[in-house]
Amino acid sequence: MEIKKFSIARLWAIMIKESMQIRRDRTTLGLIIGIPLLQLVLFSFAINTDPKHLPTAINDADKSKFSRTIVQAMHNSDYFHFITEVEDERQAKRLLDTGEALFVINIPPNFSRDIVRGQRPNILLEVDGTDPGAPGQALGVFTQLMHNVIDSDLEGALQHLHARPPAFETLVHTLYNPLRITQFNIIPGLLGVILTLTLVISTAQAVTREREIGTMENLLASPARPLEVMLGKMMPYVVIGYIQVILILMIAFWIFSVPIGGNLGILLLACLPFIIANLLVGLTLSTVASNQLQATQATVFFFLPSILLSGFMFPFYGMPVWAQWVGDLLPLTHFLRIVRGIILKSNGFVEIWPSVWPILIFIVVILVIGLKRYRQTLD
Repeated sequence: MEIKKFSIARLWAIMIKESMQIRRDRTTLGLIIGIPLLQLVLFSFAINTDPKHLPTAINDADKSKFSRTIVQAMHNSDYFHFITEVEDERQAKRLLDTGEALFVINIPPNFSRDIVRGQRPNILLEVDGTDPGAPGQALGVFTQLMHNVIDSDLEGALQHLHARPPAFETLVHTLYNPLRITQFNIIPGLLGVILTLTLVISTAQAVTREREIGTMENLLASPARPLEVMLGKMMPYVVIGYIQVILILMIAFWIFSVPIGGNLGILLLACLPFIIANLLVGLTLSTVASNQLQATQATVFFFLPSILLSGFMFPFYGMPVWAQWVGDLLPLTHFLRIVRGIILKSNGFVEIWPSVWPILIFIVVILVIGLKRYRQTLD
């Protein structure tokens, strides 16, 4: 058999042919080049491991010059952003339970009187410990600030109070995860991450697979409407999603000793809209992609923002405001608050509702888009 010599001309011809095919397939070209560049810019600006302007509430029962100095010093540090003043412990606990505040600074009554008398009163900083990485730097700054924060106010007859120890003591009370065990934060978050990855990939190839194996004609010929087809493809994966949820919760409890403080029934019910949202995303992506490769690529580009902008890997409040807006559009962001709230904070339905309704709105929007795209695909 004659062995043909290697030909630069033939190689060049094949390269030109392949380049023309890539240029014609604009969807794949955009997925390969355009979206990674967009994500590079997005994530470079958004990801921040030193979160500042963390939401803080104040419970000031003293309302004195000293307490105002403490609050102003915390504000000037840029690590604390005071969002509201609470009247009692019940209101403060609600803010911490819902995640609206990461810190609550409690200044007791007669705080200034006790300082003047040299009795070294306490102030209490309550911390949401569900994400141990978020308040880390802020706590260090808070401790340093409190050493000499009111020294400028100790003048005249009070100047002797400059002596160490400081004129007051600070207590830090970490709630929900007092030992700051990483697994207590990561494993509930992994529940959402695993569901997002597996469910979106599972349904992302649904329509493209029908087209590639030649069974799309059967769907075209059937009397099934687009909504019926989408729901029919989605429902079996709902069962699979719940199997994953149960297995992950069992592993979390039995192997990693993650305490499930809340109602398990509420947790399972709250998983349903999140599962449906991810399945609809996969189905919608499958109507946009022309083949299974594109569907898989699109899944990756949805998954990366979800994992990086949701607060799973990096503190959510460390991102700039515009990046938090983007993160709030993603179901995983709200599901992380739901699952961590139920497992670690023992939240009930009232506390998780502010994170449930955004997922329901997302379902409606993505369903409308998916139905519209699906009709176009069938046509």
